[in-house]
This record gives sequence, C-alpha cells and structure tokens, in this order.
Amino acid sequence: MSERVDDGLASEGADDRALSRGPRVVAIGGGHGLAATLRAVRTYTDRVTALVSVADDGGSSGRLRELLHIIPPGDLRKCLVAMAEPGSPLAAAFEYRFTEEELDGHALGNLVLAGLIDGASDPVEALDEACRLLGVRGRILPATVEPVVLKAESAGGPVAGQVAVMGTDNIRTVSLVPSDPKAPIQALEALGDADQIVVGPGSLFTSVLAAVAVPDIRDGIRRSEARKVYVCNLRPQVPESEGFDVGMHVAALLAHGIEVDLVVCDTGGLPLGTCPIPVVDVDLVRPNGLAHDPSKLASVLSDLAR
Repeated sequence: MSERVDDGLASEGADDRALSRGPRVVAIGGGHGLAATLRAVRTYTDRVTALVSVADDGGSSGRLRELLHIIPPGDLRKCLVAMAEPGSPLAAAFEYRFTEEELDGHALGNLVLAGLIDGASDPVEALDEACRLLGVRGRILPATVEPVVLKAESAGGPVAGQVAVMGTDNIRTVSLVPSDPKAPIQALEALGDADQIVVGPGSLFTSVLAAVAVPDIRDGIRRSEARKVYVCNLRPQVPESEGFDVGMHVAALLAHGIEVDLVVCDTGGLPLGTCPIPVVDVDLVRPNGLAHDPSKLASVLSDLAR
C-alpha cells in the first residue's frame, strides 16, 4: 500500500516540476475565448501570464466601472476562474450571480475584484492577491491599468463603447480613448521573456484587438522573439465580424500592427479564405459545437510550444 502511495506522490511531483519548467507563455485577449486558452495552456506549463482586455462597459462590469472608477473586473474574473486550482470552491463561488435588487446581475467575483482593486494602490497588486486566493499558478494582468473606451471606425462612422461596437458591422479599425494608455511593466516584461505568445480566440474587435490596441502591448508583441500564434474564432460574430473568414481575421490583425507566425483554426465552422501565413486547421470544437474545447486546443498549442 505505502509503495503505491509513494509512487503516486512521486509522479505528481514530477508533473508539477515539468509544469514549472514549461515554456513561458503569454496569452492575450478577453472574455470566454481567453479563458479557453488559459485552461488549455495551464495543462502544459505553470509559467503563463494572461494579458486581459479591460474595455468592457456593459453589464455588471460596466456598472462597477462607472460607480467606482476602476478597470472593469468581468473578463479578469473569467481568467482567474479559468486558471484557479481545479475544484476550487472559491472559484465556483466567483461565478455565482445575484438576482436580488441592487445586486441583480453582479457576479460575486466581480464584487470581490472591485473591492480589491478599489482598495489597492495598484490594480496589479489586487490581481496578484486574487491569484493567491484562488491558487492560480501564473499571473493575470490587465492590458492597461487605466479605464479606457473602445472606439471603432466603421462604414457608418465612428462608434464609441464596447457594447456599441459589438452591435456594429463593417468595422475597419478599433482604437482606445485615451490613445496611449499605459500597460503594466509586468506585462511588458512577460512579453519580453515569452517563448510563446497566444492571441485569442475571442470577439475579434471587442476582445482581441481591444487588448492589443494598447500601444505598449502591441509594441511588446512586435519586439518579442517568441513564437506568435493566433487562435481564430470558430465562427463569425454577428454583426461585429459578419462575413469574415480566417484570412480576414488575420488581415485585421495585420491592419492593427500585429504580425503572427501562424494561425490555428477550425474550418468546420469558419471558411479559410486567403491566408498569408501558415495555418494549422484542426478540430477544436466542444461536443456542443459552441466553443473551443480546451483539451483539443491544449494538444495543438503544446506541440507548437516545443
């Protein structure tokens, strides 16, 4: 009996050591898409840093942002839960959403993060504390520590605010107001040290490009010698990217100054089109067909990190 227990512990320790020596990965984006990438990446390394868009102005995040004048916590919460210790009761509680009166629509995790951020001298310190509470291996950082407004130039004219941009079609470019918000120095250090940078998946204009629109982040990606991978959405997001194929997603990245080495996609739901960079086209979808399967994504990303 004791022999088998010892062997199990030794194996677990070996796995932990392998993860702690894994590649240094930076994942960039926002929302559910970035959370899927983080669930994938944490299976092959503990050395992961998430750079999260903070342009959200809707729902619980928007209300807390307006009330407390803080960066919106919603996408940060999703990433914390994705990277938390598996089976964590606190991580599960972070997703609990109230339905009563003034609390209606607020997720518990959003309220906890809002309190930590509002009470800290630096949002990065607040997020580091949240990572400690949830047993996160790795780090979660906002793309910028300043509240920003997402702005889009579309065929119909300029549109301001993430929620408004989500409801807009024929978008040409997006930018931030103010135009030069500062990224945390820790984010730039992570990009400089990275072995692999994973961009996406997620809503093209309102999550992915909202994160890389921070000039410091864009420049850090450009200077990095890491292998840069774009994980494309499984289908167009209507109306934001209606009619887009994989090649058009990559073209939008290029138009915003982001060059990647290859794109990972699943053309079962999104046509390839004309793509100027190498493509890894594999089955990435969950059985329900609605989102990326983290285990399938992990298989591809871990191979590309070697």
